[in-house]
This record gives sequence, C-alpha cells and structure tokens, in this order.
Amino acid sequence: MPAELTPEQSSGKIYPGVLPLLRIMDEEGAILEDGTFSPYVQDVGEAELKEAYRQMKVTRRFDDEATALQRQGQMSLWAPSRGQEAAQVGSAMGLLPQDYVVPSYREHALAFARGVEFTDLVKFFRGSETSPWDIKKHNFHPYTVVLAAQVPHAVGYAMALNFDRELEETTGEKQMGQGQFSASEENAQPAAVAVYFGDGSSTEGEIHESMVFAASYNAPVLFFVQNNQWAISVPFKTQSRVPLSTRAAGYGIEGLRVDGNDVLAVAAATRYAMKKIRSGEGPVLIEAETYRLGAHTTADDPTKYRTGEEENEYAQRDPLIRLEKYLRHNKLADESFFEGVDQEAQQVASEVRRVALVAEPAEYETNFDFAYAKPHTQTENDRRFYREYNAGFEEE
Repeated sequence: MPAELTPEQSSGKIYPGVLPLLRIMDEEGAILEDGTFSPYVQDVGEAELKEAYRQMKVTRRFDDEATALQRQGQMSLWAPSRGQEAAQVGSAMGLLPQDYVVPSYREHALAFARGVEFTDLVKFFRGSETSPWDIKKHNFHPYTVVLAAQVPHAVGYAMALNFDRELEETTGEKQMGQGQFSASEENAQPAAVAVYFGDGSSTEGEIHESMVFAASYNAPVLFFVQNNQWAISVPFKTQSRVPLSTRAAGYGIEGLRVDGNDVLAVAAATRYAMKKIRSGEGPVLIEAETYRLGAHTTADDPTKYRTGEEENEYAQRDPLIRLEKYLRHNKLADESFFEGVDQEAQQVASEVRRVALVAEPAEYETNFDFAYAKPHTQTENDRRFYREYNAGFEEE
C-alpha cells in the first residue's frame, strides 16, 4: 500500500484509519514518483491513453448536447457527468468484457467505454425505452434512477456467479448466468461485477446491507463510489467525517482511496482490485475523489449552494485538461489528433440531436407489462386504475 497520508493528501482532519490518496499523474500531467501501483498500468501506452482521451472528450461533448436538449424541452431531465469522466474511463480500463457492470444514472463515459451508443442513453432519458441497449452484448445493466437500488442487485448477481462456480465444480457442467457470456480463450479469467454509485447514495441503507452480504458471501464485486463532493445540495463533509473508503474496514473488506481525476491512478486501482476479486479474496471498495463541475441534474441550480471560488478551484483540476497536458507534454498526440477528436465529438452530438428529435416517448401503459414475468393481479388492477384515471381528462 502507499505510504502514510500526508497533510497535502487530506482536505480535513485526519482520523485513524484514513487511507492515503493514490495518485500517479498530478494536475499538470506530470508523473509522480510513487511506484506502488504503477506496475498495474505499465502496459498503458500511447494508444491506450489517446483512446482514454477520446472517450472522455466525446462524452463531454455529448453531455453538453444532452444538457442543451433538456433545456430546449426535448427531455424532462438530464444528469450531467462533467468532471467525472476520468473516474469512469479509468475504471473501465480495469474491467474485462465478461464483467457485469451495474451503473447508477450518470455513468455516460463508462457506458461509452463499454460500447453503448449515446443515442440509447438519450432514448432512456427521453422516455422512449426503459432499456435501449443490448444488456447481454455490453454486459452493462440498465440505468437505475432510484438511489442505491442497483447495489443489492449487483451483489446478488455476484453471489450468483459464486453459486454457478460451485455448481460447475460439483456437476462439471458450465453454468451461464442470465446476460453473461463466456470469456474468450485468450481472456479466460473469472467474471466479476462492478457496481457504481455516488457519495450521496453511500448514506442509503442499501449500501450497508449490500456490503454486509458481499463480505459474508465473499462475492466477487467491486464497489466503485464516485465522490463528487456534493449530494445535490449537501456537501460531503455533512455526510461523513471520514473518506468513504475508510468504511470498508468495518465490513472486513479492502478499501482504496484514489484521485478520481487521474485516469492512470483509477485504472491502476481498478486493476489491482479486480485481480484480488477474481482470485477469490472478496469484495473491494474504491472511492474515487472527483468533483461535479456542473449541476446535479438539470433540475438543480448549484449556484444556490456552491461558491464561485470553490468551482474555480476544482475547474483547475479538470481531468480532461490534465490528460491533454500529459499527452502534449510527452508528445504522444499532435494537433491533428485533437482536431480529429473534436470533429468526432461534434458528429456524435449532431447524431444524438437528430435521434432525440424523432424519438417518441413510449406508451405509459407498457410499464405494466414489465413488472412481472407473468400476468399479475396487482399490475392488472393498476392498469385498470390508470385507464380510468386517464379517461377522466377531457380531450383537447
């Protein structure tokens, strides 16, 4: 593990058990002299870093376009991810195709890294489809809007992976979980689960319950919390006196605290964690400390509770700018590369707008069809109530 926590690595009072902040690249894009986790990203070269930048940049442009669409009345709500791209792309670099990813509702860069189309994300927020992308193809769960509700599901899936392996050892027959595909022969490592949530969700009971079950059943699951410092209008210091990674010890699992704006550090931490998880050493919690540069959602006005000084301070730590500085300083990318990425980002934004303007909202009544696998009395009663309620309005 890294050395003891220094005052520069802590933003407040140091409590016993607070973990040091893992960093590999500083705000200026310079590599720091800490080789503890560096071996986990030794194979990350020019191609991988340029791809990481591309994913982050295109996501940023898509995010801006989606925000504009909401402001223009084309979507009722949008959850921006501006400022959190490195945490998501870096973690994606530590996952394998056979890993099952369970997001919350602002993991846009992570979705992109897993091959999900941005147009599908817009369809979800526009209400056209509840699960527009192919879950089995991408091993990427549908977005979950209810805070922390996805975390017990992720742990249950991870527990099922263990049960499948036990059956395989007993029967000798390969067990295939729903939505999971086999690893290729070149990449035949055990599948695991990665679940994402925010610092606000960390105070929900589902998180505690999930970690208890994950630890008790030694489930192969990575808890990845993006601490963007604000749970809507409540600052993180109000939610917790210590970094969230400190809580892991209470469940008997390992916790890591990483600079969430450092794509290399996040990739290294995720690879380290997934190696432990795949080897059967139990769950791991990663806290990626980042910052929400924009609003919590488009229904939010952060100027009501955040100061301009704070926002300007964190703007200097923008993960996209940090990676660009690294690429330029080390002459890994020239101007033509950055121009090409900008052009791609604009093309993606244009396609997203085109799809959004023609995507029709789904019929509300279809929601009753997906509550249960088979017809159910309760949902049929709810359907009948909805029809009667809807019929009570005068036609325009």
